[in-house]
Amino acid sequence: MATVQQSIDVNVPVSTAYNQWTQFESFPEFMGGVESVVQRDSTHLHWTTKVAGQTREFDTLITEQEPDSRVAWRTEEGTEHAGVVAFEALGPTTTRVNVQFQWDPDSAVEKIGAFFGADDMQVRSDLKKFKDFIESRGTETGAWRGDVGSTPQSGEVFESGPEGTTGLGGTTGTGPGTGTGLGGAGGTTGAGGGTTETGPVI
Repeated sequence: MATVQQSIDVNVPVSTAYNQWTQFESFPEFMGGVESVVQRDSTHLHWTTKVAGQTREFDTLITEQEPDSRVAWRTEEGTEHAGVVAFEALGPTTTRVNVQFQWDPDSAVEKIGAFFGADDMQVRSDLKKFKDFIESRGTETGAWRGDVGSTPQSGEVFESGPEGTTGLGGTTGTGPGTGTGLGGAGGTTGAGGGTTETGPVI
């Protein structure tokens, strides 16, 4: 298994950084190799990536989502991939974004890249692009602030910096209310916990 752990400080409030990260369909704007992300429902994403000339498609399940704190995910089948992004408020307008994930390189190119640390460099570059993206805007493109719960399973506990640990691959709890999604801006509007949430048309 290859492991990557990187962090970056962004000059926006923690809620802004977190809100933008919930807009999964915007990932291609700052993630290298990500061709598209399609939000299928409140916890399922379909990814299309292209790395070293190889195009791959896979589905991920959001196993944990806690507003202004963390988002965790894992693949449902195929190449094993799991990770967590934790958000730490360093001040009223500064946030530390901590990223950690593991995956099973399933090609010679990916294995060589993992060995030489190319994955760390890619994640570092992606976080820098995220920093530039959100700081240049000053505000998020959208937000979903519902909760997704997860029960940690044996052997599936992931360290996540100073925030502690998060379980990956447990049962999925209740997602958002009706009419709301997670990724992309300018979607439908629905109700969630007495507040107005925005997301895409799923």
